[in-house]
Amino acid sequence: MPEYVIEREIPGIGRASAKELKEGAEASCAALREVGPEIQWVHSYVTDDKFYCIFRAQNEDQIRAHAQKAGVPADSISPVRGMLDPTAAD
Repeated sequence: MPEYVIEREIPGIGRASAKELKEGAEASCAALREVGPEIQWVHSYVTDDKFYCIFRAQNEDQIRAHAQKAGVPADSISPVRGMLDPTAAD
């Protein structure tokens, strides 16, 4: 299944409490159930003012549908073309 990086601009998200982040995760999971089994949330990185989420989905439309249902932005959706880590230098 194709993998995507989604950039979500949410000012101040890095200062969110654990409870607020949990509520956001719950909303995301509920939206995933509505969109269907062919979309998966892998994980997210939280920075000061942005989320960077890794999703697997059939297409970008599924990611947009999830964002709308979860009430979060999907400011940028980029297909993953490859992965690199330090072992690539060996």
